[in-house]
Order: sequence, then structure tokens, then C-alpha cells
Amino acid sequence: MKKLLVVLGWVMAGVTSLPATESATPEQKLAALGLALPAVPPAVANYVPAVRSGRLVFLAGQIARGPDGKFLAGKVGADCTEARAAEAARTCALQLLAALKAEIGDLSRVARIVRVGGFVNCTPDFTAQPKVINGASDLLVAVFGDRGRHARAAVGVAALPAGAPVEVEMVVEVAE
Repeated sequence: MKKLLVVLGWVMAGVTSLPATESATPEQKLAALGLALPAVPPAVANYVPAVRSGRLVFLAGQIARGPDGKFLAGKVGADCTEARAAEAARTCALQLLAALKAEIGDLSRVARIVRVGGFVNCTPDFTAQPKVINGASDLLVAVFGDRGRHARAAVGVAALPAGAPVEVEMVVEVAE
């Protein structure tokens, strides 16, 4: 448990790689972080979780679900802290990785995380959207190393589905 807390602290503090060999698979790196991929959340409307076009996989936006399967809710700057929202962004990244694995079969096939789009449900005066979305970005770099570094947008919005504090979407390049 102590190791898990230390490693999670590294991720939340922005450490960009784990003290593990480069030969470790993404799933092994997730396990070293004490994390497991959740079941792929079902689409809640007329869309699919992932669409592949050539070597690119476009992943639909995810809002975080708690261990009970219910959507997390809150407005950052009002009833949700920046740290809690960053944890929700990390959960969104895990859900995205689950959808990606379902689409491509093996996360070792990831050539590059190309782009992450992050939306933060926040008050008008909240301006730390990038820090919130770092919850997702830091996890991706911890799991994929330099292949996890990506272009990104972190945008504040007035509301998100189910009152979620964050929504994260992703584009990934896969090896042939």
C-alpha cells in the first residue's frame, strides 16, 4: 500500500516516468501504479467509444465513474477541488485506455498518444484548467513514456454531462 501511495504521488506530482525498465508493457506499468483498466463504459447516446481511421484511433470523450459505477459530479471552483478534478481526469484517462485496448487489443501497439482534449466544468473565475487535465496527461506519460507526450487542449466550460467535473477525449496512433 505504501508503494502504491508513493507511485500515485509521483503521477499527481507530474513525474513523467516510472522507475521501471523500458521493456515493461503498458499493462505492467499500470499494475505498478496499482491501477487496472475498468470495463469499457457503454455509450450513453448514438455514438461508439472508438473509431479507427488508418493508424489513428479517435476515442469518444469520457466522464469519470466512481468505483460504484456512478458518474462523479461537481463544479471546479465551487463544490469540487482542483485535486479531486485532477483525479477524475486520471480516471477518464483509464477509461479511455480501456476503450483503446478494446479497439486495438494490446496497449503495446500504441505508437503515440497524439492529442488529448480536456474539458473542465468550472466557475468563471477558475483558471487552472491545465493543472486539472494534468491528471490525465501525467498518467499517459507514466504509462507510455515519451510515446505518451501529446498535444493538448484544456478548456473551461459552464457544464458537462451528468454534472461531471471533467471530460477527456483522445486521439492515438497505433503501430501497424
